[in-house]
Amino acid sequence: MQAVPSVESKQLPWQTIVLFALGFWLSSSLILDLVIMPGLYGAGMMTSAGFAAAGYSIFWIFNRVELLCAAVALTGSLVLWSTTHLSSRHRNGSIILSTLLLTIALIYTYILTPQMSALGLQLNLFEPGVGMPEGMLPMQAGYWGLETLKLAAGGILLSWCYQSQTRSLN
Repeated sequence: MQAVPSVESKQLPWQTIVLFALGFWLSSSLILDLVIMPGLYGAGMMTSAGFAAAGYSIFWIFNRVELLCAAVALTGSLVLWSTTHLSSRHRNGSIILSTLLLTIALIYTYILTPQMSALGLQLNLFEPGVGMPEGMLPMQAGYWGLETLKLAAGGILLSWCYQSQTRSLN
């Protein structure tokens, strides 16, 4: 009789974890960019005095989820790189793309969102809102540029992991 049961070493299904994290992240980004924000804009909330605070609270939560998904994608890419589950031509590219995704999430969280919220914050309650503050348009252009880059890099990484997943199942 064995006193200590044998513990089998089971590896996590990193390809599935990366696929889920990237799929969740990219789909939620698209929902936020194409459904929620245009809906708030159409409802006239962008011109209200409290929009900067509301927008910051929405993006504060979402940016932390983005950081978590980017960290999972980078960790999974490093594991897949070390275990040679990805094809040789995609191994280094997956590390570069996942690092780029983490960098974009860090820029959103610690630079772009606080700056955009600070620009839109109305500090004098007795003055009516005058519309979009000066300097907001270049920041929004930067946001959309990073968002396009994020969706492209995430889509490429997602397709590589999916191809690797289907190749390993066959």
